[in-house]
Amino acid sequence: MNSLENRFHEEMNNIYITAKKELNYNASRFIQLVAREGGRKAAKQLISKSGNTYGFEVLWENKRLDLSVEALVLNPEFHELFTEEERAICRNRLKEFGFKFD
Repeated sequence: MNSLENRFHEEMNNIYITAKKELNYNASRFIQLVAREGGRKAAKQLISKSGNTYGFEVLWENKRLDLSVEALVLNPEFHELFTEEERAICRNRLKEFGFKFD
């Protein structure tokens, strides 16, 4: 893993920690996937699924889509880790659920 991938992996872990602390949401399957596959590969798997994950729905219900994998993938810092198609999936999914982009 290069340093950018390491940073992304760290941020994936931070999503979990923040959701657990602020929303009392224990995304155990998410954190297991991140630990097993690494943050980048886990993100690619999650965004390639058709429809939404349970975790995405929990974040949406709590008005915290800023903590979603999709929002993290769209962070300009991590642009080079994902394809344009993957970023488009994330953008469209977030737009569909009313996420306000900066």
